[in-house]
Amino acid sequence: MISDEQLDAYRISGERIRVVRDGLASNDIRGIVLAWDETQVMIRRPNKHVVKLDRRYLYQPVSEPRPEAYTPE
Repeated sequence: MISDEQLDAYRISGERIRVVRDGLASNDIRGIVLAWDETQVMIRRPNKHVVKLDRRYLYQPVSEPRPEAYTPE
């Protein structure tokens, strides 16, 4: 699970992140961090829609390469 400190760093910097939810790259969510609580993170997508995602997913900057194989915890 991603830490509060890392989420706060992404929120403050405004850096675009990738949320890897499963093994398919087409299912990734890209956007910026808006807010979070103990179980969910709110991400604003480029089309201005806001989505709530589980904190157990993999959160990483878009600039980093996507992992080849990923299975959520």
